[in-house]
Amino acid sequence: MLRDYDEPDCAVAKALAIFGDRWTLLIVREAFFGTRRFADFEARLGISKNVLAKRLGHLVEHGILARVEAGRYGARQEYELTSRGKDLTAVITALRQWGDRWIFGEGNEPLVVVDRATGKPIERLRIRRADGSEVPARDLEMRPGPGTRS
Repeated sequence: MLRDYDEPDCAVAKALAIFGDRWTLLIVREAFFGTRRFADFEARLGISKNVLAKRLGHLVEHGILARVEAGRYGARQEYELTSRGKDLTAVITALRQWGDRWIFGEGNEPLVVVDRATGKPIERLRIRRADGSEVPARDLEMRPGPGTRS
């Protein structure tokens, strides 16, 4: 049974209301790879036109993607990541790194992301203190924030 994840005091639940299906995140992933045209999303993902149109509209509605005019010889639109969409870099990277580690295994990564400036693979994302040291999961504590309504 599907459940509505729109809980009032949970940012994870609110985000799942936007990204709660595989197609939506895969479209965002493709946008990070530089895909901009409807036909290219369709071809790269193997997604049906009606599902793609619905998901693209959903991402535009939530400010993750923007429709931009791209036609030199008539009306044609493309999709580009907005600032809100680009802010998903860490989310997409964390999911990819988790999959590389726990699904493919070290040394079997299907994609390596490198820093263009150095040509070296980026480090695994970690939660860090202000001084740069890593915060172990056991040292994390969840407390009500200023937006708590209950």
